Formats: sequence, C-alpha cells, structure tokens
Amino acid sequence: MAPYRDHDVTEHPGPADPSQLGVQISEHTPLLSRLSTCVGEDAQSVSLEEHVGYAKMFWEECSTLTKYSLPVIGTNLFEYSMILTSVISIGHISTVALAAATISSMTASVTGFSIIQGLASTLDTVLPSAWTSDKPQLVGLWTQRMFVITSACLVPILIVWFNCESLLLHIGQDPEVAQLASIFLRWTSLGLPAYAVECIARRYFQSQGLFAVPTRIILAVSPINIILNYLLVWGPAPLRLGFIGAPIATAISYNLIAISSVLYGVCFVERTAWHPLSSKAFTSLGYLGLLGLGSAGQVASEWWSWEFIGLAASFLGPVPLATQSILLSTVATCFQGPYSLGIATSVRIGNLLGEMNHKRAGVAANASIVLAVTFAALFSAVVLVFRQSWGYLFNNDPEVVALVSSVLPLVALVVFFDCANGVTSGILRARGKQMLGAILNLSGYYAIGLPVGFFLAFKQDMGLAGLWWGINAATLYSSCVGVYVCVQSDWKKEVERAMARLAIDKANLGHGLDGEGAGPYDSAFPNDEGSLRT
Repeated sequence: MAPYRDHDVTEHPGPADPSQLGVQISEHTPLLSRLSTCVGEDAQSVSLEEHVGYAKMFWEECSTLTKYSLPVIGTNLFEYSMILTSVISIGHISTVALAAATISSMTASVTGFSIIQGLASTLDTVLPSAWTSDKPQLVGLWTQRMFVITSACLVPILIVWFNCESLLLHIGQDPEVAQLASIFLRWTSLGLPAYAVECIARRYFQSQGLFAVPTRIILAVSPINIILNYLLVWGPAPLRLGFIGAPIATAISYNLIAISSVLYGVCFVERTAWHPLSSKAFTSLGYLGLLGLGSAGQVASEWWSWEFIGLAASFLGPVPLATQSILLSTVATCFQGPYSLGIATSVRIGNLLGEMNHKRAGVAANASIVLAVTFAALFSAVVLVFRQSWGYLFNNDPEVVALVSSVLPLVALVVFFDCANGVTSGILRARGKQMLGAILNLSGYYAIGLPVGFFLAFKQDMGLAGLWWGINAATLYSSCVGVYVCVQSDWKKEVERAMARLAIDKANLGHGLDGEGAGPYDSAFPNDEGSLRT
C-alpha cells in the first residue's frame, strides 16, 4: 500500500510550482521526498527548493509546525486533564489527601512515568526519518523494539511502586501521608502498562503525520475519565470509593486509551509503516537502548528536578505542599503547548532529515523557536491575569489560595523560560542528541536550580518562593544555552548522521528488510548532501 498522501499532491508533480515542495501537506503527508520518483526529478526538486526565499520558507514552516502542533496540544492537554481531574477530585477531600496524592504522583513520576516517557521519546529520533526513507516498514520494527525494552523496564518500576511506603517513611514523610500515598500508587500501577503502550503508539502515529489520531482517541476517553472520577470519588454509595477512586479512574482511562490505540492502528491505518512480528524485534536492542538511555536522561533529569522541588516543599508543611501541587499542575498545563510543539518539531525535522533536505530542516528549527517565544508570552500572561483566583480551581483553603497567588508571578517567569526548553529538547531529539539534552538539564537543574532553590528556601527562610527562584535560575540557563546550541546546528552533518542511523540498522538486518542483497545505500553520500533519494 502507498503511504498516506495529501489529496492535493499528485504522484508526479511537475517542477513548475516550487511552493508544493514542503507546504502542501496534511497530517497524513510528512513525505516531501516522495513527491519525486526518479533521480532526475529529485535533482530538479532540490534546485527549486534552493530558490525558495528564506522568509517564505520560514512562514511555510511556521504554518506547518502550527498545524502539526495543534492536535498534539489537544492530545497532551486531554491526557494531562486526566491527572488534573484526579488532583482536583482529591483536593476537595482534605489537605492531607491532596498531600498524599501529591507525594504519590511525585514518586510515580520519578520512578515510572518519566522513564517510560523518556524511552518512548527515543522514537522521535528514529521513526520520522525511517518513514521518509526507502524502508518505511522500519517504523513498525523500531516500534516493536521499543515495546520489548519498555516491557523489561516495567518490572523494576512496579517493584518500587509496591514497596514505596517504607521508602517514604525512610526519607521522613508523615506516616499517614506515606500510607495513603502507598495505597494511591498501588492502584495507579493498574494503568502503568497501558501508559507505556499509549506513549509508544502515539509516536508510531505521529511519525507518519497522523497527529490527530491520538487526539481523537483521548478526546473520546477524557469525558469518561471525568465521569469515573465523579462516580468513584464522590458518587452514590454503591460506587463511591473515596480516596482510591481517583487512581482507579485514571488507570481505567489509560487502559481504554491503550486498547483504542491498538485497535485503531490495526483496523484503520494503512500497513505501509508496519513490519510483521518476528524475532527481528529483538535485534539492535543495544543501539536503541543506548539512545533510550540518553532520551530517558533528557526527560527524566528535568522531570525529577521538578519532583525533588515538590519533595522539598513537603518539608515546609502541609499548606506549602498543597500549594506546590497546584503550582506544579499549573506549570505542567502551560508546558503542554511548547512540549507539543517540540514533538511536532522532532517529527518535522526528522522527516526532513530522512529526505536529506538540510536547508528546510534548519528553517523549521528556527521557526519552532520563534513559535515557542509566542507560546511563552501567551501562557505567562494568562497566569498573571488570573493569579488571584487561580488557587480556587484546586482547593478551598484560604491559606493555600493566598500562597498560590503570591508565588504565581515567579511561576509566570518559569513558564516563559521553560517554553524554549520544550522546543529545543525536541530539536535535540530529532538530531539524536538526547545525551546533550540530558547534560544540559543535569547542569542546569542539579548544579544551579536545586542548590539555589534549597539555599533560598531553607537557609534564607524564603520558603516556597525560594524554591521557585531556583527553578527560574535553572530554566533561564538551560533555555539560553539550548537555543544557542540549536541555532548553531550544522544541518548538512545532521542529514549524514540520519542516513548513517538508517544504514546501520538495515545492515544489521541482513542487507535490507525485503530480502534483497543490496544494502540500503549502495554508494557513499553524494557530494551534494542536499539531494533527495528515492
């Protein structure tokens, strides 16, 4: 079957309209290189692309990235709404219940969700370029390999989750909070395998330009999650479970999303990207695991730093801890925009690298940074405008609401700086530079942010505000350095690296997936690194 294509693009477009190169695409067509079917047409296409002005190309990429990002934003917001619904439901039970749920969420994020999300983000490096290569079935093969690696990681994660009460008591948590958090986490574990399936399936769809598919699925499940939270936490006596109702509702929702994703992929998506199940899913695991280590480090290092800040807030008392839960939820909600843009950027740049279109890949990276600044200004303004009443969305305690209002200006600054981080992380993933992203996060948060925050909070008695000043220092550093690194990228070399990744994999599979004797690239890279290949 042919890959998905825009209905406005023919199989053999004439060279007369250079605007068709990279702009006439839908969610189904990230494949610019497939507009041509022979070497002569490829050379002609490259020539036309070279004559497209930078400004025109920049606005084209802004438009494309926006189209890609919108459904991803919807997906991430609706997914995060499930967690937010749980927090809101429990927050109105009691402050202690909210604190326990917060501690449980921190533990789940540090030991589980961040690792799975980091591993899945490895696919942002390998899948988009595989989709635009001459072997799109590599998309399915890499997806299967990631299932193997993630499944192996679930075992130690679940062991930690089922023994978390003793760990929390060991670090000095209140016994009542530790017990409730342990109960919350055990019920949450029912949705962990489904969460892993959903993260991987989402990358599978997105790499093919099917950005709206995960959005449709989660849009259907989100109302069910809200209803389940109400029924299981606050509903009539036969159904009401109280505190444990929230994690059970979330676990059921994740399982519904995972099942729906698999069924959709099997029944409604063309098999162009799929590879038959075979023992090849257990090959090249070391290479993928090495990339996954960097990806997990990039995602988890930042994620963990936020949770450590939350853990530090727990030692300031129940009110600061409850406040920190609200503030973290706020930042996480605002971050969905730039994070989604980062995902769209990874896919877009990855597709372009697979096509060997270095010029447009660089323009797409720059356009994404400009869009990130726009997101930053918008979200920061919203936080500042509604800061007086924001706390009431989560809690009715006047002390909590007042503390939320006083710290929100600092949160607005963090939102502004962190937007750039979300996009630069996506650019680094597209380049296969996850380890560089991990080093940047480690140096920013652990060498600057956490020490400054802890010093101001506990030594200078600035409390919760001190912790957020530390976060500001970390995000300012990482955003500035990240933007500089991405702007200075050599995209011709990135094309070479993308081709090398594909070549290594195909060589490991025994000279191609189709059983032919020829390798994926029978000659070295051409002198013109920007040329397209069929």
